[in-house]
Amino acid sequence: MDYERILLNSTITCPECGHTKEEEMPTTACQFFYECENCNQILRPKEGDCCVFCSYGTVACPPIQEGSGCC
Repeated sequence: MDYERILLNSTITCPECGHTKEEEMPTTACQFFYECENCNQILRPKEGDCCVFCSYGTVACPPIQEGSGCC
């Protein structure tokens, strides 16, 4: 069976100030909160998303990439 490679880095963009930062995603749990280092806004997942990476990142979290659903 051929599995696609799971990406572990995602660039988060703050919806308040537009600041971006590449972060390594956790593989054992969802990340529900993220503090923007530029404006200190606390980001939470949008309704229907399981984590901040799925809402504000360039790459969905590892469980979503694997197709196994939310963390």
